[in-house]
Amino acid sequence: MKEAFKNMWKIPELRDRIIFTLLALIAFRVGIYIPIPGIDLARWEGFIAGLGGASQGLISFFDVFTGGSLKQFSIFVLSVTPYINASIILQLLSSVIPSLKEMLREGEEGRKRFGRLTRQVTLGLALLQGFFLSLGVANYRSPNLNYFVFVLISTTSIVAGTMFLLWLGEMITEKGIGNGISVLIFAGIVSRFPQYVASGFVGRLSVFEWIVLIIVAIGVVVGTVFLQTSERRINVQYAKRVVGNKIYGGSSTYIPIKVNGGGVLPIIFASAIMTLPSMLATATGAEWVSRWFGYGTPIYLIIYSLLIFFFAYFYNSVVIDPNDISENIKKYGGFIPGIRPGKPTSDYITKTMMRVTFIGAIFLVIISLLPYIIRSASGVNIWIGGTSALIAVGVSLDIMQQIEAHMITRQYEGFMKKGKLRGRR
Repeated sequence: MKEAFKNMWKIPELRDRIIFTLLALIAFRVGIYIPIPGIDLARWEGFIAGLGGASQGLISFFDVFTGGSLKQFSIFVLSVTPYINASIILQLLSSVIPSLKEMLREGEEGRKRFGRLTRQVTLGLALLQGFFLSLGVANYRSPNLNYFVFVLISTTSIVAGTMFLLWLGEMITEKGIGNGISVLIFAGIVSRFPQYVASGFVGRLSVFEWIVLIIVAIGVVVGTVFLQTSERRINVQYAKRVVGNKIYGGSSTYIPIKVNGGGVLPIIFASAIMTLPSMLATATGAEWVSRWFGYGTPIYLIIYSLLIFFFAYFYNSVVIDPNDISENIKKYGGFIPGIRPGKPTSDYITKTMMRVTFIGAIFLVIISLLPYIIRSASGVNIWIGGTSALIAVGVSLDIMQQIEAHMITRQYEGFMKKGKLRGRR
């Protein structure tokens, strides 16, 4: 491991990518502490401290994903939430609108057009969400600032902050390490961990509670690594073909179907959607919404679990097209042992994918609900959520795998030894 860290800095391209990512994260963290012009932070913090029940739970939950910008009411108060919502909307529409579906199949150029469309929708959602959020907090502006002027300045600042983070995420993806948007969310979550540990010491947790917390943390890390690296491999064989004086084919390969093909995206998508009812309740004062759909309520947990299931299956259905895979196998003279080419092959791949995705979705739900399960069973107050821990571990693993790929291509030994973390055949 020590030698791998040394080798990591010997590769110029990898070193530049890591440094760029670190500088981008520093810029992100600095922006967290730049408040919206005109906000009275003392009154705003007093308002948040006075909240209770589901509203306080929503503030804490959303504040984790924004890296603390909500309580600071900074220019990054919405973080990348509008982009996540825009991605969800367009991904859902792509399954019913043929033009969007074709756009995704047009290769690099099609993905660029889809990306531009996603940014345009993000801008619209940021304007809408920023405007209503500014209206909701206008009562906590500085006394000498006009109501409408504050709303205009606040909305402009929020939109600018969101679009800057979107650009920063794209730059990290292009010039840094990892998926930029996920890395920003990861940075926001990890930045709160020291505060969680400090609150545990201040709260004087018992030895039993510390043991439960450590066991849960280890279980989440080990389980996530196992899930992220596990896959179901479908064997494919290719018959020999004689073309002229040459013999082609006769090889054997496999189709990898990951147990958790969507990674942390189903969790992120579901979390983003589940913040909407509570945000609506906080902005409008509709107490019945918080009472029934507030953070941690039974209905909240049920809908949250169903959304994770939905996005786990939806993501795989978008990424993996059994019909295309079946046609390509048939086109190049391949076959799955025991399965006839054509529709039977497509049906077999679909059936396998559904079963494997079910296992991954079950795991995601268990991890997400783990804090609530622990609280109900033992009464121990778990302040490190399963959702945030899963995202942190999942993004960390993705970053490690990208660094590993750079090192292996340049004949360096990586962090992960051969024969380890290998999925089932």
